[in-house]
Amino acid sequence: MIRIDQLWLCTSPVDMRAGADRLLVAVVTTLGEARAHHGYLFANARATRIKMLVHDGFGVWCAARRLNAGRFVWAAASNSPAAVELNRAQFDALVLGLPWQRLPEMSVITRV
Repeated sequence: MIRIDQLWLCTSPVDMRAGADRLLVAVVTTLGEARAHHGYLFANARATRIKMLVHDGFGVWCAARRLNAGRFVWAAASNSPAAVELNRAQFDALVLGLPWQRLPEMSVITRV
């Protein structure tokens, strides 16, 4: 199993033809470095496909996911930092296509 200590959502859209090497360049350009046991998420411009690059300390792994219907909820590049740190619950919601930014407010019911 690959250990992932931190997850980063890279907000700028990426061409999904990019492989591990090109995604690694995007990580280093955006964040300055690629750290071991960190995962980096990328989406295409329509947010229908995502790729995750993971540096395991020895090399990099690249995984892809696409939705057949709908879009992934993605942070807009224009009003967000270049990369946003995600926790495990946010990541789980994101890969299912759920609104991961709203998890704290969705966990509490204030009116009936």
